[in-house]
Formats: sequence, C-alpha cells, structure tokens
Amino acid sequence: MNDPKVNDDMLMPRPVCDSQSEMIELVLPNDANPLGALLGGRLMHWIDLAAALACHRHSHSHAVTASVDHIDFLVPVQVGDLVILRSSVNRVFQTSMEVGVKVFVENYIADISQHVASAYLTFVAVDAKGNHLKVAPIIPESEEQQRRYEDAGRRREIRRAELQRRKKR
Repeated sequence: MNDPKVNDDMLMPRPVCDSQSEMIELVLPNDANPLGALLGGRLMHWIDLAAALACHRHSHSHAVTASVDHIDFLVPVQVGDLVILRSSVNRVFQTSMEVGVKVFVENYIADISQHVASAYLTFVAVDAKGNHLKVAPIIPESEEQQRRYEDAGRRREIRRAELQRRKKR
C-alpha cells in the first residue's frame, strides 16, 4: 500500500472512495432474540466494525471508537436475512474521523431489500501505544459526499456543545 504521508508534517488528502467498505452478515439463531429478530446489540456491534473498516482504510492506522450518535431501528431483521452494512469516512478533523454507516436487510428468498438503520460514529486514529495520530484530509467527490462532509461539521458542533453542557452539570 502507498503511504499517505508526504512527510511528517503533511498528509496527502484521500478521496472518500478509498474508505468505502461493505460488510455482509447472515443472521443466525445465535444473533437473535426469542422472537427470531436480530438483537439490537449485535447490530450495533456490526455497525462499529463496519465503521472501523472505513477508518482503517482511510487512515492506514489503528482507530478506536470515540462516540456513536443516535441509532433508530427502522424494520426488524429476521434469522436467515442478510445484513449489508456500507460505510465511508464523511470528514476528518485532525486525529478524528466521522464515519457514516448505512444498514440494509436483504431477504434473498423474497428478493426484498429494506433500510434498517443509519449511524454516525467518531473514531480517533492511534498508534500502537494509543497516541493520537493525524489523519489525511478526506476529499468529497460527489454532491452526496459533499453534503455528508458539510453535515459532519454541523454534527461535530452539536456533539461538542452537548459535551460542554454535560461538563457544566
């Protein structure tokens, strides 16, 4: 792989497509509740893994989860369904990255696909000792990627304001 670093002070920007990842999981009985529906915690675990894949691909480093925004479960997922998780880095802020994950359920027997959930996660790039690492900027290449880039900046401000509010308590 090419090293995204030009020198120690400057990182070469990378396009969003370099971070795009797709993960597919088959829902098995061990992933489900007594009603045969996917456990929410299992889906959150898969969302975290899918987001980490995008971060690793973009930063070429270890990355750890710093936060997860709101998640709504829109439709149930049943044993035997395929869960498709698509992720990409939306924006980079020095050492942190916001990642979007969109989740779909596919019933391949009925040939039906539905949107299950979307989530935004923040990861921090770290070295083997846990020290924060600077990350190359992201280059949005489409109108959709540009919108997600701009929205990520607004979500970051909301997260920061909420953190400040909690600290004042």
